[in-house]
Amino acid sequence: MKIITVLLLLSFCCPFSDALKCYVCSSTTTNDACNQSSQTRQTPLDTCMTTVDTFDKIKAIGKYCASVRTCKGAASGASVDANGNGNQVTCCSSNLCNINGATGVGLSTLLTLAVCCSHAVLSILWLL
Repeated sequence: MKIITVLLLLSFCCPFSDALKCYVCSSTTTNDACNQSSQTRQTPLDTCMTTVDTFDKIKAIGKYCASVRTCKGAASGASVDANGNGNQVTCCSSNLCNINGATGVGLSTLLTLAVCCSHAVLSILWLL
């Protein structure tokens, strides 16, 4: 019975779904304009990717469904210079997780995951 309760708690805490939805846009200048359209990802795309390219304080924001490999590869090559010019890339994998610009997505996803995991661990320990 304890195992069933733990599994039930985990399913509510960390919902897993095969139908990941991401905001999608290309070369929009504001994040609000970029959040007007969403798309349900198609296999093998398992990640929402956000790119922000900045040059002389002008931003071009792009949001896409991507594979985790593509997104992490793009993120590893991203850089911003001392003047704020360059590109930022973030990857996330929960429904509509790419609502923020590239700078805020990673942290909010990390915090959500930390809360979910700590709740699950505490629930398991409480039941034992």
